[in-house]
Amino acid sequence: MSGADRLALLLHFAATGIMVGVIWFVQVVHYPLFAQVGRDGFAEYEAEHSRRTTLVVVTPMLVELATGAWLVFRTPAGMRRAVFVAGFALIVILWLSTFLLQVPRHAVLGRGWDERAHRALVATNWIRFVAWTARGMLLLWALGGVL
Repeated sequence: MSGADRLALLLHFAATGIMVGVIWFVQVVHYPLFAQVGRDGFAEYEAEHSRRTTLVVVTPMLVELATGAWLVFRTPAGMRRAVFVAGFALIVILWLSTFLLQVPRHAVLGRGWDERAHRALVATNWIRFVAWTARGMLLLWALGGVL
């Protein structure tokens, strides 16, 4: 395995691991607690939530996307390309879900508390929860196969 391939694999595992942790925290703790913030000041809370969350997730998501594509086309020896193809398909689902489902709900919430938008945010975010959890498990399985 070349040094570039090894780096891509390590960065890919790290980025996915970070995002698995983030999505578990967001789905189990953070999003449900939005309902406890209250109407007064919710728009400001949502704006700050979005700003800070973007700081945390933009780099690992971009790294995951770039290294995921790399690994599809340069699958390391001893690893199954199908694992990385399936993983990349999940990345596409994650990006589509984020920009087509969650971002619009955050836009509504950015104007102030909206019970319906909050319920839809929590409900649609299960897509990302399942997809990132599956990616994490898939990558651990792949790693286990070469250890």
